[in-house]
Amino acid sequence: MSNRIAKMDRKTTETQISGRLNLDGSGNYTIETGIPFLNHMLELLTKHALFDCTLQANGDLAVDYHHTVEDVGIVLGKALSDALGDRKGIARYGYSLLPMDDAMAQVAVDLGGRPFLVYKIANRKKKIRDFDLHILEHFFRSFCDQARMNLHIVQPYGDDVHHAYEAVFKGVARALYMACARDPRVKGVPTSKGKM
Repeated sequence: MSNRIAKMDRKTTETQISGRLNLDGSGNYTIETGIPFLNHMLELLTKHALFDCTLQANGDLAVDYHHTVEDVGIVLGKALSDALGDRKGIARYGYSLLPMDDAMAQVAVDLGGRPFLVYKIANRKKKIRDFDLHILEHFFRSFCDQARMNLHIVQPYGDDVHHAYEAVFKGVARALYMACARDPRVKGVPTSKGKM
């Protein structure tokens, strides 16, 4: 069985990001983006997907958080795709219905190679401290595009904004855990087309 591990590296005039992603880990992480809320969300994703992740991001945070958040999505998505390799033997689909106190998240993922994001968040609060929550849609879109996955995120209710987004990231984690799982009954790629 091949190791499903990818290194991450991206350098632009706006951000420098490096790290490592192991899909067959145990939920260990060392994550530092310079944005405490983003760190927390990525730690939840890593922990509950049972990935191992080290990630160091340095960005132009004095300008805006947007560049760092979006570029972290790009890098993590590319790392996920690289770690999956040819995607032979994976379950491909995953889903989660995840409660977090008053909030709920419904997540479905398809690792079939066709990027698409559906993103519907009921909680209308715009910020957690100084973090603009609308940037997270850009994170997930970049993540989907680079991972070549179809991701549906619906957060139908929940008044506490932190709980709402915690449910989303944990839900994505559990759906990815299911979709990335190896299934010994799957011979080759899990598609009738013969190629993903």
